[in-house]
Amino acid sequence: MDLTFITTNNSLLIVLVSLLKILIVLLPLLLFVAYLTLAERRIIGFMQLRKGPNVVGLFGLLQPWADALKLLSKETILPTGSSKFIFLIAPMLTFILSMIAWSVIPFSQTFVISDINVGILYLFAISSLGVYGVIMAGWASNSKYAFLGALRSAAQMVSYEVSIGFVMVSVLLCVGSLNLGDIIEAQRNLWFAIPLFPMFIVFFISTLAETNRAPFDLPEGESELVAGYMVEYSSMSFALFFLGEYANMILMSAMTSVLFLGGWLPLFDVAPFNYIPGPIWLILKISLCLFVFLWVRATTPRYRYDQLMRLGWKVFLPFSLFWLVLTAGFLVYTGNTPNLY
Repeated sequence: MDLTFITTNNSLLIVLVSLLKILIVLLPLLLFVAYLTLAERRIIGFMQLRKGPNVVGLFGLLQPWADALKLLSKETILPTGSSKFIFLIAPMLTFILSMIAWSVIPFSQTFVISDINVGILYLFAISSLGVYGVIMAGWASNSKYAFLGALRSAAQMVSYEVSIGFVMVSVLLCVGSLNLGDIIEAQRNLWFAIPLFPMFIVFFISTLAETNRAPFDLPEGESELVAGYMVEYSSMSFALFFLGEYANMILMSAMTSVLFLGGWLPLFDVAPFNYIPGPIWLILKISLCLFVFLWVRATTPRYRYDQLMRLGWKVFLPFSLFWLVLTAGFLVYTGNTPNLY
């Protein structure tokens, strides 16, 4: 009886600790997403020599809340002839997938929601599933604009996932583990962004395409497709897509930081750098990647669709495959292959 009671208590404690960890990650993440929308408008405004939103609250800091209230108060309009269930499930799926991916991102040596051995595989699988929300939205909207936007998005995401996969394998060859914590620990002396610099660039550009951001924002090309697959959405269903897109940007920046920029590791392992906590370093690296996301959006014109596909299949894919073979050859030749046992 006592043993059963102790086991039940332990299980309850594990569940409570897990829930607490999830809240500690998700609440700041949602706040980060909200203020990323403001940061984007302000940064792009400054780059284009204008102010951006600065009226609602001090320096416009209440603008995201004003936008959220506006969207909450709108009516959800279901288009005639649409598949209503799929139409409403699609934004939920996009948003949920962008949230659950964070369960394997390590914030420090000790803090990670789920420290699984195949963390990078899990991340790759979740980011691949993101395309389903887009396809469902485009198909269920019963609009040719939305459907065309969804087709473009699906083709684009699938095209660039291939090169992202090869880049990940290049990193894995250097580490010998699929665990994200091990990948970060392997960069203690040298960040992978230095020896694998071309792969770092390929990965970052591929994440731009994967998240449908400029200059690869063809699925929502305003000039020809109105708003792409989101054209029929309004109110909170639109807000969920919007939040999902920005959460994916933060996730891809986190993946870039973990795979190439040493995750929670300090810039230099000397005082005063190593006094700063690991999660702060990770947030700073994510913020740097996000700044480049916004910088690219403010300064580059949109690609033509054939250019986008050519870059993915004829440039990035052969190059990442070549670099993968080169990395493997170098590791074998120098006898630095990681011990997998």
